Amino acid sequence: MKEIELKMQGKIKRLTNHTFKFDERIKNGWFSAVYFLKTREIIKEFKADNSVTLQFFQKDNAVLCGTDEVIALVQTFADNPEELEIYSLMDGDKISPFETVLTITGPYQNFGYLEGIIDGILARRTSVATNVYNVVKAAGHSGNQKPVIFMGDRDDHFTQQAGDGYAAYIGGSQAQATHAMNEWWGKKGMGTMPHALIQLFDGDIVAATRAYHTKFPEDELMVLVDYNNDCITDALKVAYEFGEKLKAVRVDTSRTMIDQYFVRHPEVLGTFDPRGVNAHLVYALREALDNEGFSHVKIVVTGGFNEERIKSFEEQSVPVDIYGVGSSLLKINIGFTGDNVILNGRPQAKAGRKYRPNSRLEKVD
Repeated sequence: MKEIELKMQGKIKRLTNHTFKFDERIKNGWFSAVYFLKTREIIKEFKADNSVTLQFFQKDNAVLCGTDEVIALVQTFADNPEELEIYSLMDGDKISPFETVLTITGPYQNFGYLEGIIDGILARRTSVATNVYNVVKAAGHSGNQKPVIFMGDRDDHFTQQAGDGYAAYIGGSQAQATHAMNEWWGKKGMGTMPHALIQLFDGDIVAATRAYHTKFPEDELMVLVDYNNDCITDALKVAYEFGEKLKAVRVDTSRTMIDQYFVRHPEVLGTFDPRGVNAHLVYALREALDNEGFSHVKIVVTGGFNEERIKSFEEQSVPVDIYGVGSSLLKINIGFTGDNVILNGRPQAKAGRKYRPNSRLEKVD
């Protein structure tokens, strides 16, 4: 957790405008709510000589992410951005309910139409970062921090991968499924074999693994062992074949399936749900590998894992070495609000909202 805590302390270097690939139509208001665009035109004509402070907050305990992207957005699309005064927390900062995370001060017509876009950036990035942080924390619940692979490529539109991958990195996941997920923080995607590879070798796990290892001999050999719904049998097959070269096996049994191990050992049934990747299956897999002299082989589990399920596994000391998590990390459950709270140097805000100064904010140059 040390690197995650460094992020929490604001030690991560800010990204630059060159990191982001914005849609140029933002400048024309294509992605802004129409009432912001109408307000901009009204203010240009009737209240051009104004200065407002736009303040952003949310209502949860969270890990903030998206501030660098927002700053780059404003610097790219605001009119006369050099005249704006911006104060911001850092990506990776822990934030409290209603804490001010960002303020922008200047003429409303120069930047106000970006309010909704800013809310959306902060909401998505902070939600993903917080989700990942909580999952990573759960994966260290037993005192032994285990890696979490971010596998969200199939759970949302591909255009979100770079930003989601960066948010996952801020949350604490440095192993990610695609190159795009790693784009903003300078790494490459990782992964071994999908079920499709095994299918193309007629379900022969050894033949598929042999082909993989021949083509990518420098990769750490991690084999997917649930294709035939007989994880222990197939794990031992590849372990016998590849010995010390085999670094890990991955179990991804569907939540609708019961592994063949339980068909062979019905005496263990009756006190737990045997479907999918369950604790008893992982215990049995670990025991089988150890008994045959393959204690060096790590166990990776994927398929429907979230914070609660990982915490349950850790509380039971299930012998998992790495967790792979996807869809649960992309839940957008944190919303941000932007409010104009100061007008021409004086407090002016809608009822129930007010300027909330925050000494933690840093001025953005």
